[in-house]
Amino acid sequence: MEDLPDALLAEIVKRVTERNDLNSLSLVSKRLFAIEAEQKECIRVGGGLCLKTEELVSLFSRFPSLCKVEIDYAGWTPSHGDQLDNHDLFVISSHCPSLTDLTLSFCSEINDSGLGCLAYCKKLLVATVSGLFLINCEKIGSAEWLEYLGWKGILEELVVKKCEGISQYDLLKFGSGWTKLQKFDFEMKLGPWGVHSSCEHGFDPMYNAHNPTRYDFCCESLKDLRLAHFKAGTEVGLRFILGKCKALEKLCLEYVYGLNDNDMIVLSESCDNLKSISLWLKPVHNDDLDGDGFRTAFTDNSLKALALNCPMLEAVELTFADCDTFYPSEIGFTQKGLVVLMQSCPIRALVLNGANFFDDEGMMALSSAPLLQTLELVDCREITDVGLLLIARSPRLINLTLRLCELVTDVGVAELVRSQKLESLIIEGCRRVSEQAVLGTGRSVQYSGETASLGEVKRIYPLLYG
Repeated sequence: MEDLPDALLAEIVKRVTERNDLNSLSLVSKRLFAIEAEQKECIRVGGGLCLKTEELVSLFSRFPSLCKVEIDYAGWTPSHGDQLDNHDLFVISSHCPSLTDLTLSFCSEINDSGLGCLAYCKKLLVATVSGLFLINCEKIGSAEWLEYLGWKGILEELVVKKCEGISQYDLLKFGSGWTKLQKFDFEMKLGPWGVHSSCEHGFDPMYNAHNPTRYDFCCESLKDLRLAHFKAGTEVGLRFILGKCKALEKLCLEYVYGLNDNDMIVLSESCDNLKSISLWLKPVHNDDLDGDGFRTAFTDNSLKALALNCPMLEAVELTFADCDTFYPSEIGFTQKGLVVLMQSCPIRALVLNGANFFDDEGMMALSSAPLLQTLELVDCREITDVGLLLIARSPRLINLTLRLCELVTDVGVAELVRSQKLESLIIEGCRRVSEQAVLGTGRSVQYSGETASLGEVKRIYPLLYG
């Protein structure tokens, strides 16, 4: 071992991926201890770390190649000791010259001043800080640091989740920083019932997404966009992004209220590179509808726009929450609209959650989808054994997941066994399917008589962590 050059030892250390193995390896000798430290690129600290300033300096100076630092206090209690504060954050960032990604989760002692110091740290300005992730940081609110980072134009990834002090309007101060941003994730904190009371009247029939917005900056590099749990204002706020991200490949809209078909039409016309779309929808009050006036925001017009303008679309996820099975009109999509999308785009993965409009006839249409490889059905109450018989004929389907599909029985699963096409089968919470029936259906089989609650699989309850 003593005769091996440092470069070769460093290559050996790089190939050890398990953290416990690396810890053991570093204890073999002082030389391996030093080499392992030099190769370390990421570190995660949390509730058990209570260090003085000089101890922090010693710890982070030991790892000169650190590029990712995560400070996570999920589950923290006062008995764990003091959390790291603004000064500690400055000390850490000052001794990580290669820092590119910083994640702060549940950090109750770090506020705007801490991020302000971070923005003005000379070493960080020399380095190419590309990712900032803020999760459940309640004391962060001012947008001055965000405006400064936008002006510097150094961020490629920005994630802001459940930070009560940061609104969608604050994020507009990011300004020219939007031009370089490649990933953006914004989620507001849920109320006690999983929604915001201000979101009840989310549909604005007077809004025309084709009109130019008041914001003149663009998002030419944005490829991955997720917006969750807030109300989009009329021609203000983060709604403007949907018509400005021409490079977008992945989109997730999770219970964003106030949008309509016009937004989806404009997005589809701008984003011909779109490969993945995930829509999480609840019925909201619509003044332009007859009857009770409740319906999800998007209709078949949105699906038609995607079918016409997104030739690279490969993955589709549609989740519906609080939609009454006795009122199928509460979902703006129809089975016909979904089939048109499937026939027009090269879709390889489809997830339907709570799709009350989808039945065995829809399964027949899916059975002829030439590229469909992965299908997940959750809380789809109209799917029966006949549907499984039909989908078993699908030419390329290899991954199938069934959750909370009450009408599926052992008889339908037997058709999947006979087809011998599946590589993976997951069945959870389908009470009429036995564990014995799933044996032999695929190379990988997962079965459980229980599953998460509807609130969990539809993410409509207030999460404590994550």
